[in-house]
Amino acid sequence: MDKQVKEVLKRNRQHYLKKMMEFLSIPSISSDSNHKDDVRKAASWLADDLRNGGLEHVQILETAGHPVVYADYLKAEGKPTVLCYGHYDVQPVDPIEKWTSDPFKPVIKDNIIYGRGTSDDKGQVFMLAKAAETILEAKGELPVNIKFCFEGEEEIGSAHLDAFVDDHLDLLSADVLLVSDTTMLGMDQPAVSYALRGLCGLEVRLQGPKGDLHSGVYGGAVQNTLHAMIELLATLHDKQGHVTVKGFYDDVKPLSNEERKTCESLSNDEALKKELDVDSLYGEEGYSTIARIWSRPTLELNGVFGGFTGEGLKTVIPSQATAKITCRLVPDQDPAKIGAQLEKHLKEHLPVGVKLDVVLMDRADPFSMPVDHPALQAAHKALEEAFNTKAILSRQGGSVPIVNTFHDKLRLAPILMGFGLDSENFHAPNEHFHLQNFDRGLDALTSFLFYLPEYLK
Repeated sequence: MDKQVKEVLKRNRQHYLKKMMEFLSIPSISSDSNHKDDVRKAASWLADDLRNGGLEHVQILETAGHPVVYADYLKAEGKPTVLCYGHYDVQPVDPIEKWTSDPFKPVIKDNIIYGRGTSDDKGQVFMLAKAAETILEAKGELPVNIKFCFEGEEEIGSAHLDAFVDDHLDLLSADVLLVSDTTMLGMDQPAVSYALRGLCGLEVRLQGPKGDLHSGVYGGAVQNTLHAMIELLATLHDKQGHVTVKGFYDDVKPLSNEERKTCESLSNDEALKKELDVDSLYGEEGYSTIARIWSRPTLELNGVFGGFTGEGLKTVIPSQATAKITCRLVPDQDPAKIGAQLEKHLKEHLPVGVKLDVVLMDRADPFSMPVDHPALQAAHKALEEAFNTKAILSRQGGSVPIVNTFHDKLRLAPILMGFGLDSENFHAPNEHFHLQNFDRGLDALTSFLFYLPEYLK
């Protein structure tokens, strides 16, 4: 790592942490209309921070929803251009009673910062901005051209970003996309990802009688929608954990021997059981745990509800039942095709006495890139240097839908280099971020910007 850059990082650490806590204190919950002004306040804060850090052409650009923050520094003639993407919106904080501290009053304990957005993704967005600011302070110039595109709707599906990209193709043009919204494989095991799973989400609704019925007067005469829903959902998997929807696996490529070996070597079932406090793991037979998470498609029930859920008993036969389902998809699977296959399966297995309504919701294409891409190699070197250990080329079980948009529309090579941990409770109470990885991550990000021109010659 460059000596001057390292000195600036060390000198500015406390200042950076103070500024990051300011940023985290803004409740930028994109899904809640009550926080619309807070989302815009976070965008304004971020724009000011980028401007104060020496970035140029800073703008808050409108969409049909929450705004996009843009900035750049384009003075490295003949060098590659990096587009940095992240999101400044956050998930809701419910259930608030599970938090041990105020989610929007971040605190630091034992070199860990707690608060909503610390890991996903405001903390890592802040790191991207500070990587450029640090190099500018240390060297007076950047080794690459850089652009920033920070959105405020990732947690609600990036609903308006595709249209934004279409309207700003020239503004966003670059050679490489740098995303810090993924996780490492462990506290001391960095990773750079070359593949993401996609997503197909839907809501299943069953309608029985015209209203809830007294279970004594009508019980035994009509279908109970909750019974029907349970029967229907039970048809989606067999006892070996395979999805039974016809055609579900048709487009899934088999894992290479090397990928299988990597997944097997990284799977630590006992440690995962301890972390999750479960006595057994479960999934598709024939694959290691990491293989199931990274490279096999899944179908999960995210919520099933209907009838009376209050305290005590209410002896009713519910007239409606609802289930929410998401499928994580692997490269070559088409979310639209999977959604159609699911709807057909549900219709074919519908119990008597109920009507079915299927609403297709979120969709995201899976993504993969060649593991020998030179930008990946630059990231690999930067991570190895910062963490003093070999980085793993990994897949990710999650989805970052906009990666496909940038790749398909702008032909960018995505570098997915994140510094969170799966255990840091993002999307849950007591979200946190290890500051050791904040420090090492800044080392890696700054080094990557120096190494990239060497590898993209």
